Amino acid sequence: MIKNIMPAFFCFLFCSGAFAQSPADSTVIVGKNSITLSEVVINNKLNIPVFIERIKNDTSFYKAFRNLRVLGFTAINDIRMNNSDGEPKATLRSKTKQVRSNNCRRMKIIEEQFTGDIYDADRNFNYYTAQMYASLFFTKDSICGEDNIVADREFSTSGKSGMEKRKEQLKMLFFNPGKKINGLPFISNKTAIFDDDMADKYDMSIDMDVYNNTSCYIFKQKVKPGSKDGVIIDEMTTWFDDKTYEVVARNYTLSYNATVYDFNVQMEIIMTKFGTYTVPSLIRYNGNWKAIFKDRERGVFTATLFDFK
Repeated sequence: MIKNIMPAFFCFLFCSGAFAQSPADSTVIVGKNSITLSEVVINNKLNIPVFIERIKNDTSFYKAFRNLRVLGFTAINDIRMNNSDGEPKATLRSKTKQVRSNNCRRMKIIEEQFTGDIYDADRNFNYYTAQMYASLFFTKDSICGEDNIVADREFSTSGKSGMEKRKEQLKMLFFNPGKKINGLPFISNKTAIFDDDMADKYDMSIDMDVYNNTSCYIFKQKVKPGSKDGVIIDEMTTWFDDKTYEVVARNYTLSYNATVYDFNVQMEIIMTKFGTYTVPSLIRYNGNWKAIFKDRERGVFTATLFDFK
């Protein structure tokens, strides 16, 4: 009887161990970063080190916004500045059209409604958040001679001061999440989430799914519980086209609290294709900012872009 029991016993141990044990290759180490892979990614035999290197050097996200400088498009703009209770105290809703001709672009206001003190007496925006939006999507006069080239183009605060410097710093966070950003006091190194000295602060994973009819790799980075100190990016999820590796969509949350300023920002960006161009079609922003000597701003904006030409 013992002879009958022993094989069954060893089979039980083996089978139980095999069932409980996760696949050895479900987690890979790149540098000092531990990355969890879904079964579909494992089966797809994605080269993980190459993929991570692509992500670190990605320019497609910034390129999509640069493409807006060489195209015409229509935009629905919705900007709300809220009070501490979350109620709007100043708003702007408009429909604008960017027209491009003779290597120049200019903006037409098709319709516009605004409330509160969104503008000053000279129709300049009173709010930092609205000024940032305007610097990305609005033009007052014709702008000529632009291109959509991103190679060797870097953001810099050199030669800038005051509001122009602040806007450049915001663009750094906006377009380069995950990279070291020079010129941001106290936080330059805290945005470089792929650096080895940040590896123990994040959980990272790669999955696959279809997003907007595009098969995508989904790369997610989320700060580990108890590791919030010393990081700026709390969470970032990016959908990459699994053929071109272009960014298809990205959601991210940024926050920081220092003596001179604090912020908490959530953003969502969805891309679309227009011919050979990848362009943003939807941008959502919800941000709370406080800088020293400035009033706190609680801004929400949505930009919907379409009718590209």
